[in-house]
Amino acid sequence: MSDNDTKRLSRLTAIITQLQTKRLLTATELADKFSVSVRTIYRDIRALEQAGIPIFTEEGKGYSLMDGYRLPPVMFTEKQANALIVAEQLVLKNKDASFVKDYSEAIEKIKAVLGNPIKDKADLLVGRTRFSQNINGDRNSNSLSDLQFALTNFCVTKIEYTNEAEKTTNRLIEPFALLSTQENWLLVAWCRLRGDFRFFRLDRIKSLHVLGEKFEPHQMTLQEYFDKYH
Repeated sequence: MSDNDTKRLSRLTAIITQLQTKRLLTATELADKFSVSVRTIYRDIRALEQAGIPIFTEEGKGYSLMDGYRLPPVMFTEKQANALIVAEQLVLKNKDASFVKDYSEAIEKIKAVLGNPIKDKADLLVGRTRFSQNINGDRNSNSLSDLQFALTNFCVTKIEYTNEAEKTTNRLIEPFALLSTQENWLLVAWCRLRGDFRFFRLDRIKSLHVLGEKFEPHQMTLQEYFDKYH
């Protein structure tokens, strides 16, 4: 996720909050508050409308939310909540302190409307995810969201994996943690084929299926894992 993406996500969330706290807001007021152009606010309002947010436009006056509307928990699936909350860890590396503060406050408001089970899973995911500065850009992967879900719900996952020697095997794994390195995303998982923890590069996972079978949670933190195995 780029800085521009995270800034827009933060702004869209904050616009909804502003509309919930004030009956009417003009595009100019919103543009001034978020230090963007009025045209950008027009695009943001259009995006929120397309997402199903009931925003009314009063010609010559401004924007308002439908009476009684509040941002409900059902607007976020578990995977969406994971994506939003884990993205906060990336934002915290931004060097603009004001932006970090605004985004963190927006995320706190999102957490406030999530049900406790989803909040608990999101907190687990944050504790099991580590980021480093990626200087080369992530390589292609379509597995991160499903792996986040498998990790927080303790679902056995079947993958088709190709190693550095170009040998492909099918594995049953128990996802434990996700690491963002300088080159790529890595998954730490208990591999039933090898009977031990293994690292898996996400761009080498050729196919992935989250199974209905549950595994017993590994009772250690990510730091305890590193202390024990590295």
